[in-house]
Amino acid sequence: MLVLKNIAQVITLQGGTAPRSGDSMSELGIIENGAILIRAERIVWIGPTKDLPVREMGVRYQSLDGSGLNLVALPGFVDSHTHPVFGGTRADEYDLRSRGKSYQDIAAAGGGIRASVRQLRAATLNQLVERAELYFWHFLSYGTTTIEAKSGYGLSLEDEVKSLKVLAVLRGKSRLEIIPTFLGAHDIPDEYRESREKYLRLVIEEMIPRVAQDGLAQFCDVFCDEGYYTVEEARTVLLAARQAGLDLRIHADQLAHSGGSRLAAEMRVRSADHLDWISDGEIEALSRTGTVATLLPGSTFNLGNAHYPPARKLIAAGVPVALATDFNPGSCFTLNMQLILSLACSQMKMTPAEVITAATINGAHSLGVSDRLGSLEEGKQADIVLMDVADYREIPYFFGINHCVVVIKKGNIIINGLEKA
Repeated sequence: MLVLKNIAQVITLQGGTAPRSGDSMSELGIIENGAILIRAERIVWIGPTKDLPVREMGVRYQSLDGSGLNLVALPGFVDSHTHPVFGGTRADEYDLRSRGKSYQDIAAAGGGIRASVRQLRAATLNQLVERAELYFWHFLSYGTTTIEAKSGYGLSLEDEVKSLKVLAVLRGKSRLEIIPTFLGAHDIPDEYRESREKYLRLVIEEMIPRVAQDGLAQFCDVFCDEGYYTVEEARTVLLAARQAGLDLRIHADQLAHSGGSRLAAEMRVRSADHLDWISDGEIEALSRTGTVATLLPGSTFNLGNAHYPPARKLIAAGVPVALATDFNPGSCFTLNMQLILSLACSQMKMTPAEVITAATINGAHSLGVSDRLGSLEEGKQADIVLMDVADYREIPYFFGINHCVVVIKKGNIIINGLEKA
C-alpha cells in the first residue's frame, strides 16, 4: 500500500462521465489537507487526512507525508497531442524565423515537415528509440504521465510503420503511457509533390490498412490546413480510417481558416486540434458534437504569432477544451505542460482551474481513456503528481519553473524529489 497524506490540496476532478465544458471546467473537487490510499495500480480511497482509514494488519505501507511542506496533488498530465518520433532538431529553422521568415516560407523552400521526413528516413529504428526514450523521461519529470504520440515524419509505408514501431517498442519500455496515432497525411513528401493524388491513394489503400491490421495505432489524424490537405482530401482519409476501425483526430485551422473545424464537426471526430482560426459558426457546430477542442498555445507562441485559439469563446459555447504541448521539432520544441498552462492563462485568458481541467480529465476524454485516467477517484489508475506549491494556482503563476517533485505512475513512485529535501 502507498499512502499520501497531509497534502495541502488534492485536486480530484471527481464526478461525471462526459468531458468538462462551460462552468464545469472550473470544478476541481479540491480536498484540503487531503490523503490518498493506493493498492497496486489503483486508488482505493481518497479524502481528508483526518479520515484516513485505519491501517490493515499485516499489510506493508509506504508513506509520503506532506507535513511541513507545501504540496498539491493532481492527476498526471495527459498530453493529448505530441509528435515525439523524429530524427533531429530543426534549430536552423528557429534561427530563420527569428530573422523574419515565416513557418510557411520555410516549408515552401523545402524545410518544415519535409526536412524532418528526410531526417527520419535516414535514422534507424534503434536511433529513433534512443532519442524518443530520452524525451519520454523529460515528459515524466514535468508531471506528464500519458501522451498521445503521432507518426507523420516518415510519409512512406516503410517509414510510417517504422515510426509506429518505435512507439510500440517504447510502450514496452517506458514508464510513460503512450497512445499511438497514425499521421501519414501530415504533408506531401518530396517524391509526390507533382502527384499528390498518388500519395493520397498510398495513404488510403496501403498505409491505413497496414496500420489497422497490425494494431500499430489507435487513432488516425490528418493535417487539414492551408498548404497541406484540403477539406475534401482530409475527409477521404478520415473516412478510410474510420472504415478500418481507427478513431479520428484532426489538425484544423492552425495556419488559416481552411474549413478543418467544419469537417471536424461534420465527422464528429474525437478531437479537433489547434483551431487558431476557427469561426464563430464552427464553434457553434462543434458545441453540438461532443468533440474535444485541443488547443496548442505553445505552437502559436513559438511561431511568434499573435492570434491564439479563441478559448473563451469555445468555453462559453460549451465546447470541452483540452490543452497539449504539440511537442515537435519544428513549431513547438517543449514538453513542459506546466508552461502550456501558463500560456493558456496569460494568452488565452483561461483560468487556472480551467487549465488544470484541460490538461487532465479533458485530455483523457479526447483519448478515450477517461474511465481510468485524468482524475483522482476510487478505482481509477493511480497516476498522480505532486507539485511543490501551496495552491494549484501557483502552477501557472510561477511560469517557466518545474514544480513537479513526485511522479507516481500506476501506483509506483517513478520520481521522488522529496528524498533530496
